[in-house]
Amino acid sequence: MNTPELPGLEPGIHSRMLRNINGMGMHVLEAGTGHGARGRILLLHGFPELAYSWRKVMRPLAEAGFHVVAPDQRGYGQTTGWDNRFDGNLAASKPLNLVQDVLGLAAALGWQDVSAVIGHDFGSSVAAWCALVRPDVFRGVVMMSAPFAGPPAITTGAPEGARPNPWGPALHAALAQLPRPRKHYQWYYATRGADAHMRQAAQGIHDFLRAYYHHKSADWPRNQPFKLAGVSAAELAKMPTYYLMDLIEGMAEAVAHEMPTAQQVAHCQWLTDEELAVYSHAFAHTGFQGALNWYRAGIDETLAAELKVFSGRRIEVPSVFIAGASDWGIYQKPGAFEAMQKTACSRMVDCHLVPGAGHWVQQEQAQAVAALLLAFMQNLQK
Repeated sequence: MNTPELPGLEPGIHSRMLRNINGMGMHVLEAGTGHGARGRILLLHGFPELAYSWRKVMRPLAEAGFHVVAPDQRGYGQTTGWDNRFDGNLAASKPLNLVQDVLGLAAALGWQDVSAVIGHDFGSSVAAWCALVRPDVFRGVVMMSAPFAGPPAITTGAPEGARPNPWGPALHAALAQLPRPRKHYQWYYATRGADAHMRQAAQGIHDFLRAYYHHKSADWPRNQPFKLAGVSAAELAKMPTYYLMDLIEGMAEAVAHEMPTAQQVAHCQWLTDEELAVYSHAFAHTGFQGALNWYRAGIDETLAAELKVFSGRRIEVPSVFIAGASDWGIYQKPGAFEAMQKTACSRMVDCHLVPGAGHWVQQEQAQAVAALLLAFMQNLQK
């Protein structure tokens, strides 16, 4: 079943629906479906994005001979069959079920294996788990903007749960007690009211998303990230407010302070207002709760505990990391960037920090990202 074409898609990129994928109807963008393709690539978006966020890199990959597919993942866009309730089945959004979604997509496409699974933002984590859990299917992995530090460790020398969690309640209490009281965005996203706060933002959902994308991009001049000394309230509070909000504000208020001017919007070529409308219309229709459930599942200690079965296991397939040089996502979890390179991945080819890009690297610097992805794919085939 074909769906209406989206604005801004380059020739050769098509939209369609695939049915019965882990209980869902999955909307995908697809390019490079001709015979004799050099390989198969899956592109996994993050928050608050869609398959549409890959529109500028799909054509170069397809023209190089690859069959490229980007889905709207569980909780997003035109994909259907997921639970959008706060009190729904949170386990559906846990990492291993998201991996099952991707495996189901590959099966629906008739793919025995995937040459590379490429993920951005939260999609980076899903791609990493795909490669770690099923290296027989996912032969290469690219993680973008969010480093993967590896599976959680099994603790020894103390009962499970006896060791303090550095990201636990004590940290959030300390953030709230800072001279400028703060709160962490992921724990805000886990609250019951977060969806309504953003969906019903005072400035409107379109301007909320405009400010959010601008604030985390290289267009915001104060995005000058650096390595933090550790996980502490004082260190984390050095990050911008889209990660560490003022305690009395929600995300809509936090980013409203940095709303770009009309002139800045007019000059934003990586995300025109017509392109932004694709996102704002999608989230106005679905809300954010399906997407926010990923964050809730990620910080739920009961759901996270099952990941300890992979403790000590590494990503053994070739891997690459790509991020914007102006992206705080590289350092938002102190030590993760280093752990990814030293312990989590055994065959990491390179880490690329792209000049002129913030968090939305594949949109802000699409040409550079496409070139890096093609170089990685060519190395895989040697």
